[in-house]
Amino acid sequence: MGFADTPCPDFILSAAHILTGADASGAMQVIDEGALLIRDGIIRAVGPLPDLCRDNPEIEVRGGSDMVAMPGFANSHHHFGLTPVMMGVPFAPLELWLPQFRKMRQVNLRLDTLYSAIEMLESGTTTVQHINSGLSGLVENWDRATEEIISAYGEIGMRSGYCFMIRDQNILSYEDDAKVLAALPEEVREWLAPSLQAAQTPTRAYMDFFSRQHRAWSERAPDMVRMNLAPANLHWCTDDSLQMIFATARAHSASIHMHLLETERQARYAKARFKCSAVEHLDRLGCLGPDLTLGHGNWMSRDDLDRLSDCGCMVCHNASSGLRLGSGIAPVNEMQRRNIPVALGIDQSNICDDRDMTIEMKLVWALHRETGMWNDRLEASRVLTMATEHGTQSVGFGKITGRLEVGRQADIVLMSKSDIGRPVLDPRTPIEDAVLHRGSKSAIRQVYVGGRLVVDKGRVTTIDRDAVLAEIAGILSAPMTEAERRAARMVAAMMPALEAFHRAHSPDAGYAPYRYNAMNDAGRPV
Repeated sequence: MGFADTPCPDFILSAAHILTGADASGAMQVIDEGALLIRDGIIRAVGPLPDLCRDNPEIEVRGGSDMVAMPGFANSHHHFGLTPVMMGVPFAPLELWLPQFRKMRQVNLRLDTLYSAIEMLESGTTTVQHINSGLSGLVENWDRATEEIISAYGEIGMRSGYCFMIRDQNILSYEDDAKVLAALPEEVREWLAPSLQAAQTPTRAYMDFFSRQHRAWSERAPDMVRMNLAPANLHWCTDDSLQMIFATARAHSASIHMHLLETERQARYAKARFKCSAVEHLDRLGCLGPDLTLGHGNWMSRDDLDRLSDCGCMVCHNASSGLRLGSGIAPVNEMQRRNIPVALGIDQSNICDDRDMTIEMKLVWALHRETGMWNDRLEASRVLTMATEHGTQSVGFGKITGRLEVGRQADIVLMSKSDIGRPVLDPRTPIEDAVLHRGSKSAIRQVYVGGRLVVDKGRVTTIDRDAVLAEIAGILSAPMTEAERRAARMVAAMMPALEAFHRAHSPDAGYAPYRYNAMNDAGRPV
């Protein structure tokens, strides 16, 4: 019996404050001293605790007067568990960081998925968009990888959107792989060759695989799994591939999540290749629409944002990723001015090298505090909405989760108000402000997914978390295999050639690597 098949008890959940979701103006709606009636995992009523208890005298009451209840968070952009830092990959610009992933040691996909899922659930994230970095080998391998990842989320009790990055060109860089390979040592070329075969797989084969998986998981776990599609990025996909992917997604009413304009180099590629911006090129192809979420968007122009606003696209803001890799800062305030829905993603890991959404939200709020006395800035309620309602919408669960209201699935995070106060919280402080600025992983007492308890007293209850962590540690404490040692040697031999390739490309005139307030006449920092 899987998590979604386990009995879901009926109960009443009381709280000092219930953050139900934002209204049309963006303000968070809060019910003080309220309660939720949960039946069969669904919120059936919202109201005063005495009224719900009077009408349902037989039902257990949970929560309490110290609790703050809010919708579960959604990590709308996630790849895998063990982080590059843990696996010996140093931070570098994206183009020089990703190739080094090839030397990372691996554990099986179930353990890797459970590791990050533990971190997410225990910090209040109930929904994730898992973007498999790429399918390889025989189709049987695709089936096995998909089954292991989705089943791990099912085992621990998270909702998951699952998609896989699709590339059919330029795997190694921004130009044809043959050109890049020619600059590499022969031994490295031979070692890389098998991993480049994925680009030779026809996009139609991936679409057939997606259609089969979409049908299967819609039947197996209709409320817990969404099968989505993820064209990798503009420089990794031909136009024909993109149009086939978008047509397939729309035929299945699936969400699409596409990396775009993460780095300055990607922005320049689009202008050189298409004589227009990446967003404009997608618009010309007919790809823009409300089913599309663009991941990162750090280098979007105002014209790009106007296009997104007109077509209803979403953006997934990965703040920690942009800062740690030096990729850039997304113009989130400009997005908000245009009413572009923004979701939050932790990407590979956040500023603390884990998946704590309470940390990521604080970073997002602070990062977009523009200077000036009268500027529009992100309010706490808007950041919370990004992490809840907009995130579930991006992943594909927007109609059933993301808010605490009648008819929605009971995906709920309970925080201790006294822990948030530490030692006191003035009643004049809006509770949404207190949650964002003072709420932390340590304040989380319980987490529910579909009315089922998945975190209690701050710890995952659905699996033996300590056994999972111990098993991972046991595997990775063993000596490196010959294949792992060879991978490390090949990456070391490959990187000088890749670095030389990228040094041949310089940013456009006027490129500013950092934002400073005071500048001298030469445009340099004072």
